Amino acid sequence: MGFAVSDGGRTLDRFDLDDLRWAVRELCARYPAEYWRRADEERAYPEDFVRALTEAGYLAMLIPTEYGGSGASLIEAATVIEEIHRSGGSAASCHGQIYMMLALVRHASLEQRERFLPALARGQLRLQSFGVTEPTSGSDTASLQTRARREGPHYVINGQKLWTSRLQHSDLLLLLARTSDPPEGGRRTDGLSLFLVDASSALDQGMKVQPLRTMVNHETNAVYFDGLVVGSDRLIGEEGQGFRYVLDGMNAERIVIASECIGDGHWFVATASKYAAERSVFGRPIGQNQGVAFPLARSYAAVRAAALMRDEAARKFDLGERCGEEANLAKLLAADASWEAANAAVQTLGGFAFAPEYNVERKFRETRLYQVAPVSTNLILAYLAQNVLGLPRSY
Repeated sequence: MGFAVSDGGRTLDRFDLDDLRWAVRELCARYPAEYWRRADEERAYPEDFVRALTEAGYLAMLIPTEYGGSGASLIEAATVIEEIHRSGGSAASCHGQIYMMLALVRHASLEQRERFLPALARGQLRLQSFGVTEPTSGSDTASLQTRARREGPHYVINGQKLWTSRLQHSDLLLLLARTSDPPEGGRRTDGLSLFLVDASSALDQGMKVQPLRTMVNHETNAVYFDGLVVGSDRLIGEEGQGFRYVLDGMNAERIVIASECIGDGHWFVATASKYAAERSVFGRPIGQNQGVAFPLARSYAAVRAAALMRDEAARKFDLGERCGEEANLAKLLAADASWEAANAAVQTLGGFAFAPEYNVERKFRETRLYQVAPVSTNLILAYLAQNVLGLPRSY
């Protein structure tokens, strides 16, 4: 049974979110804590889990129905992501396909959409990887150095990317490169273009990948481009407008990542509360002590509050309204809430929190990432200070 969200003039149909949550929980039950613990220990990609999500259609939620997707809303996609993390799993292995799909859906040519979207919806292709960050630019995207030079019917790409995640498990790579210098007096982001690269054929044909080990089981890489040839038919939208296309999906990314944090926060609170109710010291459950109970209650409140902001951001996104403030607030509040809940869980379980069998240390490491990426907490605060509070630009 569905419900609707209206902005007074339009109505957006929705599936019942309770039914959707139930369906995702049922799928995630097939991948219990042991599955994720083993993947973490072996540094293995959760291939079976990603395949199950693909077959269920969850990774094609934002693809329109005419191309084989479900044409779902962002709040529905965010709900799926939240439930994966609430079950103790991780969507980081595949979440990129959800929000990166918007670059194709909104800005690709008709020919590109007809060529790639049905194959992505069927799971015949994977779009998991996005090449933006570079060693010298970091979050300062406008200063990236990767160049794409037009030569007749193709572009020749040279440069380097860093923290390019899931590339080893992706058929396609969205790549942002500079095709021209910004005009004098213009925006620094002018002249950046977006390309859809065939990852498998690019390997050893001008693209080399160096895996990077991190503190979590998250496949990420340094990528080097040396004379990579990409056809002009792989340019997304207009040349020089790529940064605008990237920005278009950043609000969706923040909402999706906020949902991961919300799911993590609920998992930490539930796990720690169960332990506190069962663990007895000095003749009574430790959860009876306010020093244990109050941090968990405060964490729960913070997670619920972040979820409300996430819902508001997703609502505005789905209605086509401006939602930069809400999307950034959702990511900020959710990342803080999940980190607060993680620390409360560690304090509650004590020494057992450091034992892999209790899964807290794995989730603790995973949720710490959200203070840093994608988009650090400090950059969100800078955005809010400048764009919402009207304070002078700090960078």
